Amino acid sequence: MAGPRVEVDGGILEGGGQILRVSTALSCLLGLPLRVQKIRAGRSTPGLRPQHLSGLEVVRDLCDGHLEGAEIGSTEITFTPKEIRGGTHTADTKTAGFVFVVQSIYVSFCYTFLRGYYPKGGGEVILRMSPVKQLDPINLTDRGLVTKIYGRAFVAGVLPLKFSFKMDNLWSQGNIVAETSTGCLLAGSALGKRGVNADKVGIDAAEMLLANLRHGGAVDECLQDQLIIFMALANGVSRIKTGPVTLHTQTAIHFAEQLAKARFTVKKSKDEEDASKDTYVIECEGIGVTNPSL
Repeated sequence: MAGPRVEVDGGILEGGGQILRVSTALSCLLGLPLRVQKIRAGRSTPGLRPQHLSGLEVVRDLCDGHLEGAEIGSTEITFTPKEIRGGTHTADTKTAGFVFVVQSIYVSFCYTFLRGYYPKGGGEVILRMSPVKQLDPINLTDRGLVTKIYGRAFVAGVLPLKFSFKMDNLWSQGNIVAETSTGCLLAGSALGKRGVNADKVGIDAAEMLLANLRHGGAVDECLQDQLIIFMALANGVSRIKTGPVTLHTQTAIHFAEQLAKARFTVKKSKDEEDASKDTYVIECEGIGVTNPSL
């Protein structure tokens, strides 16, 4: 699987851990040796933090790869992948971001087993995967009509739940989800902290959802960048309609084009109903990766 080593600049665009996540996931999937330099150069504390090191070790173990320069504070690593291994894997990724990397590599179904809370974490997720020969392209451009809106609030603490609405010294998380007639899910979320009233958490989550609904797209701002890897690997043309393209999405597109050689275009939506909205269509000609094990 070895080929020429790809040079990745970890200081451009988003300039943080996302570049590590995207580049190592694609490296693992495509068998591309790579060197990542200027790791997290865009952060106040550049270099690998414990959660990034742990995540890199997870990816290394998934494909029985070779990792050099991986230590706390390092600003450069080299990674040489081998074949992705099946079976059962257990790992502490230290951060939710690298859960997405594992999910990308295995194209797996994910569900929460144990919820964690910022800043201590402690969450657990289970990923289950059924192998496929090839990914089909996606077309998420028709949002349809909103048919249902519901919310969930999660509170960490030892007091009875009824007190959580009256006190502002508990950690809380709020999620509000909109379902549409075409099966789309768009969401807003907010994180509470000591000194912030629970009502404020709910209002912030609702405002984020409303912003995602106003642009008329079928994909919200948090899902945008997570779809880029799958679009790049699929066999055919994928399209998603969304709101303003985030920096995370721009970063994912840049490295999907560099490593996977997929072709992306981002254009303002030409649909009549989107004329007055900040709506965009992201299109990708995927490279049609096939699973060599099937």
